[in-house]
Amino acid sequence: MMENLSIHDPPSQPGAHQSGGQTPQTSGRGAPQPQPQPQQLPPQMFTTAAQLLDLTDKKLLICLRDGRKLTGVLRSWDQFANLVLQSTVERIYATTSDPSDPQPKGLYADQLHGIFLVRGENVLLLGEIDLDKDDDQPPGFERVEFSVVEKLAKEHRAAEKAKEKNKQRTLATLGFEGENLGDMIL
Repeated sequence: MMENLSIHDPPSQPGAHQSGGQTPQTSGRGAPQPQPQPQQLPPQMFTTAAQLLDLTDKKLLICLRDGRKLTGVLRSWDQFANLVLQSTVERIYATTSDPSDPQPKGLYADQLHGIFLVRGENVLLLGEIDLDKDDDQPPGFERVEFSVVEKLAKEHRAAEKAKEKNKQRTLATLGFEGENLGDMIL
């Protein structure tokens, strides 16, 4: 006999007496065979912010959408994945080698920010820092003053922006319309 069940009925409990006088299925030895139960994940597994629980009070590297890289100790977060970092340091890089080199060379600098609030939607990537390697200098990079690296990084961004503008201009003459074509003056 088949039962008429709907999606709103609670699942049957293993070992409970089933309606219609049926007995639970048995294996060849006469012992009742348990029915497989669906795996149920806790509701907090479905939120990204809950994944931050394991990272609380640990030192993290956070890459932001605008390209900045921050390191700091995660002290607090909310349901929107807004982060509060303590002892935050912003590290900027400026490469001085050819981009085709397999091992880039360049300069880097750190700027201390202290306590820092990061809006969750601006986080591109985050990960825990290996404290044993935290003090190691990046291979191929030399530490210099922040203002020197900042100036080189701004020049590099301006060159990339000009290169992209020329590329968009060339594509526009061929009939292609880029995403940010409205921002450019041809």
